[in-house]
Amino acid sequence: MNKIIAIAWKDALLRFASRTELLFFIVLPVVFTFLLGGGLGGGAGEGDGRLPLALVDRAGTSLALELRTALESSPTVRVTVMDEAAADAALDAKDVAAVLVIPVGFSSDGKDQTLELRAAANEINGLAIEQAINAAALRAGQSIEAATVITARAETLRAFVDAAERQALFDAARTKAGDLLADAPTRLTTAYGATSDPIAYDPAANQSAGQMITWVFIPLIGISGLFAFEREQGTLRRLFVTPTRRGTALLGVIGGQVAMALVQMALLVAFGALVMRIDWLRDPLALGGVLIAAALAAGALGTMLGTFVTSERQAGGLSIMLGMVMALMGGCWYPIELFPEAVRTAVQVLPTYWAMQGLLDVVLHGGGLGDVLPEVGVLLGFAAVFFAVGVARFRFE
Repeated sequence: MNKIIAIAWKDALLRFASRTELLFFIVLPVVFTFLLGGGLGGGAGEGDGRLPLALVDRAGTSLALELRTALESSPTVRVTVMDEAAADAALDAKDVAAVLVIPVGFSSDGKDQTLELRAAANEINGLAIEQAINAAALRAGQSIEAATVITARAETLRAFVDAAERQALFDAARTKAGDLLADAPTRLTTAYGATSDPIAYDPAANQSAGQMITWVFIPLIGISGLFAFEREQGTLRRLFVTPTRRGTALLGVIGGQVAMALVQMALLVAFGALVMRIDWLRDPLALGGVLIAAALAAGALGTMLGTFVTSERQAGGLSIMLGMVMALMGGCWYPIELFPEAVRTAVQVLPTYWAMQGLLDVVLHGGGLGDVLPEVGVLLGFAAVFFAVGVARFRFE
């Protein structure tokens, strides 16, 4: 055991001899996962995709209150009441998409019912905000319009004693019209199809799983370069001059690289769970089974590849190429359902396909350990075959 640990520690020191290795170990995987996964999966205002609208109410009238109430029920905009200075500052900082100003004279007497909408010249959602405000203003003005018509009609039948009597009738008509509009029957019903989407896709979860596999498989396949380097330097021959068995040496190299891969995957899982709000830890046992099996399969593939390459440079290029192609074809970058059926069948010979399916079963489909056993079994089968070929072909020079 001491020899295995010593070999693994030696390889870790070699791998991280340059600080740039940290760039590929954790920095780039985190950056790609964050950007391709859509950034923060949750946060302030999560679940509310409406456009933020600042409302400045200079009028303080009942009509302004009706307009505000109508806007608050809008499916398009999310209203926040602010004073004018704070609203303009929020618009400059792009914390809101637009600012709506209700003027002082905005009241039911019709003297000034012109609203002011402020938005950046390049605001792509300006038309949607304007339409939402027009719809809200129409709803808020319906009772006023009805009251105006009723009052005018009443005035043709009998002159009002004074302005107070006219205003009283107007207010009563407006209240009655508002009640009738509130109790109006629904004229439109919406029915949605019950057919479920056959593609289970969540940008954050899919990219977190896919990038994890991509950035972990490539270094593990790169074990081939480690063996090629040691053959070129002659250190592999010197190792076997010592009383070290071949199995011990291989276990030290592969075990050390797999352990580093598991640390890398644990960091990416923690990032996904804590920052992107992905439910990675709903079943740690199932997740751990898939990650360990995937790491073993990738490490064994690198061991087998190391018996075929002749130089470290050749191993490096081949590892990157194989890792990228296997990640792409295995569904790590795009949902596998988007590929033609023939391709979906053919790519089942790749360990990346089974690793991706196992991770998606855990994070998207709510699978437990029993549900991912097929994927874990296939990955361990890959590991056994690759490792057997690698051991059989292993040479120290």
